[in-house]
Amino acid sequence: MKLLQVNVTVNSGSTGRIAEDIGKVMMRNGHESAIAFGRGDRPSESRKIRIGGKLNVYNHVIQTRLLDNHGFSSVKATKQFLREIKNFQPDVVGLHNLHGYYLHVGILFKYLKQHEIPVVWTLHDCWPFTGHCTYFDRVGCEKWKTHCQNCPLTGYYPQSWFMDRSFLNFEDKRTLFTGHPNLTIVTPSRWLKDLVKQSFLNEYRVRVIHNGVDTDVFKPYENIRKKKIVLGVASQWSERKGLNDFFKLHKELPEEVEVVLIGLKPSQIKRLPRGIKGIERTESTEELAKWYSRATVFVNPTYIDNFPTTNIEALACGTPVITYDTGGSPEAVDETTGFVVEQGDLEGVVQSLHTISEKNRESYREPCRKRAVEYYNKEDRFQDYVELYERMLGK
Repeated sequence: MKLLQVNVTVNSGSTGRIAEDIGKVMMRNGHESAIAFGRGDRPSESRKIRIGGKLNVYNHVIQTRLLDNHGFSSVKATKQFLREIKNFQPDVVGLHNLHGYYLHVGILFKYLKQHEIPVVWTLHDCWPFTGHCTYFDRVGCEKWKTHCQNCPLTGYYPQSWFMDRSFLNFEDKRTLFTGHPNLTIVTPSRWLKDLVKQSFLNEYRVRVIHNGVDTDVFKPYENIRKKKIVLGVASQWSERKGLNDFFKLHKELPEEVEVVLIGLKPSQIKRLPRGIKGIERTESTEELAKWYSRATVFVNPTYIDNFPTTNIEALACGTPVITYDTGGSPEAVDETTGFVVEQGDLEGVVQSLHTISEKNRESYREPCRKRAVEYYNKEDRFQDYVELYERMLGK
């Protein structure tokens, strides 16, 4: 079997690493794997196919800012990519993030439908069924259930400066993304599955396959904890990920507790308040695992999310998780491995920290590790994809 995956990045960030790991499992099962990507040319064990280049990305950004036509630019790059698809002749195509300034979704979907290529589309956010945004819960918008228009989020990713094309984007997506004879949607969370069933994509089969992590890398590392550490990790820190809440939380914590944030830009690190340690984004999973192991607790004050991989990375390292009740984030945590608090409830976060400290952080180590290995081992979760591909092809 030949699998071609499409994602904005290759082997970078959560979605890029998911695609990479699915490809590895495919190859271990005796299949071929290729990954097409738009940005971030990282090493990969799969065959790599670059969609366009930097100039293509810059042009797509400009068109998005001026015309609000994100996902409907990159015409030349996408047509060149279709030739690569024809040459590779995949038996099944696995789609991930199609947004990200690199691809014309209309050209791609018309080709996939015309040639009736089986498709598994893993949704990592809500962009496929909205007229503009990746997440609408920041403003409680429900227009996507009927028809997007007069979008309140054009100022957010994918940002448009002047135009609101949400009505036409919604129309185009609904026409393009529906009617494929052999397409299955995968969501990493039950939360997102429920949303898909309320959208125009409800004609398709939807299966929940949770994200997985390498539990041989993300594991408890032995260390001597000289101080209590509250850890936060994100690929990009912003208000959406709870950066401002960490600043507020730090003021409520005793001096002996250190806040460590990984994934910050150098400019953000320079502006950090005293007592918060900032670390730039790292592609080293082992370095991340050691930080998770060193931490007293992992705090994820996210306001917009699907099924954050950082939660299960922390669990795999034996570290309890405190998360806001956002999207599918609470699904990774049970009563033995952490706490779920309402968005913005810093008092609840502090109380949960106090409970973990009183109970003894080490008492969480075994339950956290056990939950990660049982439910979020990438070998098991990505084998689910292989079995899904095989069933779609009648094998």
